[in-house]
Amino acid sequence: MENYSHLIYAQIGNLCILEQPKTAFLCSRQVPADAVLKCYDWAIQMREAGRCVISGFHSPIEQDVLHYLLKGKQPVILALARGMKSSWEPSIQKALEEGRLLIVTPFGELIKRASQDTAAIRNDLMLKLADEVVVGYVQSLWFLLTTALTLPELWTNKPTIRCTA
Repeated sequence: MENYSHLIYAQIGNLCILEQPKTAFLCSRQVPADAVLKCYDWAIQMREAGRCVISGFHSPIEQDVLHYLLKGKQPVILALARGMKSSWEPSIQKALEEGRLLIVTPFGELIKRASQDTAAIRNDLMLKLADEVVVGYVQSLWFLLTTALTLPELWTNKPTIRCTA
């Protein structure tokens, strides 16, 4: 197993999930209706294919994608833009208990809230861990400029970059 300890400050869940091929999912907060449906369809395809998805699951669409993924049996990685939480909602707790969820963060417990800066660092972590990147929808260039365009080497080694919308 590749050593990711230099990227991840804290984790809970099944570390063996890091050995799986991973698809990073990123999506802007505001998304037009036609892109929303494409993101949902993509999430269902990933669930049915048993593909591991890594995301912050922070934006509303990302949260919906997580909802679809948690209905399946495939592994999921939740990357936090803050320090590790001490309690989780029941669906997250259930996936942890089933051994199909890994929660990672590059931050210590003193970082209590996500911000644009911590989200950019979290997105960089996701891109470093992922084998493939899917962007559901990009509303503004800020979304990309604060992550991958500032670190182009993260994108160049990825076999596929797709946009679902």
